[in-house]
Amino acid sequence: MTIRRVCQLRLAGPWLWAGLVVLIAPAALCAQVVPGTGTPVEGAGDDFEDADWQFYHNLPKGSFDIDNDRRYPLGYSHNERWHESPKRGQPDVLKRIETPAGGLEGSTGALLLRSFYTGVPGYRTGQQGQDDLIFDCDTPTGGGIPVSASPSVVVRVYMPPFEQWENRTATSFGFRCAVDASAWKEKRRLFFKSKARTQDTWFPGIFIQFNSAGDKHVRDSAAFVIRGGDDGEDYVGPIITQTGWWTLGMSFTPDGRCHYYASPGVDALTAEDRIGSNYPQGITCQKVRTYFFNVCNGNSGGGWSTDWTIDDPQLYSLYGYGYGYSQSGYKSIQKVFTKDDDKKGGLKRIARLLPLID
Repeated sequence: MTIRRVCQLRLAGPWLWAGLVVLIAPAALCAQVVPGTGTPVEGAGDDFEDADWQFYHNLPKGSFDIDNDRRYPLGYSHNERWHESPKRGQPDVLKRIETPAGGLEGSTGALLLRSFYTGVPGYRTGQQGQDDLIFDCDTPTGGGIPVSASPSVVVRVYMPPFEQWENRTATSFGFRCAVDASAWKEKRRLFFKSKARTQDTWFPGIFIQFNSAGDKHVRDSAAFVIRGGDDGEDYVGPIITQTGWWTLGMSFTPDGRCHYYASPGVDALTAEDRIGSNYPQGITCQKVRTYFFNVCNGNSGGGWSTDWTIDDPQLYSLYGYGYGYSQSGYKSIQKVFTKDDDKKGGLKRIARLLPLID
């Protein structure tokens, strides 16, 4: 299919040409959309400007990935847009704070994320643990946005000065999406092997890894790590030497690829900010279900994770998805809420609706 034909099929109008970038890849020609192109999906973002923003943790948090215990009910935000992961607990601190200097113009609030115990609550392991904070995109999109609509997500992330990071060389933060996708999987019957396309949920994303001067590095620095390459492996992106605000983004195009972006500052992303474009982990993306954030630490019981601050995460689409749109075969998360649960200060478990995050 020619580039002209791809553009005719996927662009809603001439005003979108500014966000379209043509890539020439070894495998194929494809049209790429810069994250933030198109229309913000109503209800699929949060600006944290509400001074009363708060998160109900419903402690103790879950640790299903370790001990198969979700510890109902899940934590959730007052505006019902954010939820504890049904596989791992949410970060120990989720607090609206004054926007750090240099943030988006007019922004007065942002969200602080940090964790102490990132495994079973109250227990230390001395091994890396991870907490997840998941945005509810089921409600505003009716179950996700197909890649034919070229969805994308943009977020501003504040990185503190390196001397304030948890002092270990390891992954510290993740910005990721959950996508429905197809992939080739090997099947075995007796002595015969075959491959077949299977459907599953996958989690491409952008990690940030700290490289500590105390671990044989010349100086403190960080790096973007991309999940993942066409071969299924994570790969290292640009080295981070400048802290402060960064803009991160991911977009998905009709050919099933994910495109990764990062830029210092809070300006809109451009084509020059692209890190890479891949069939992440060898899959073909079909639908973007939601986006979420990871906070990691050494779970040693001796210190907090790095303080991470996010602002204005937002899902975009080339078409007008938003409240009132629905797709068959999916349930809105709000449909499992009940008055009785709300009176008890909790919500019904949404584990059967939210994907288990790896």
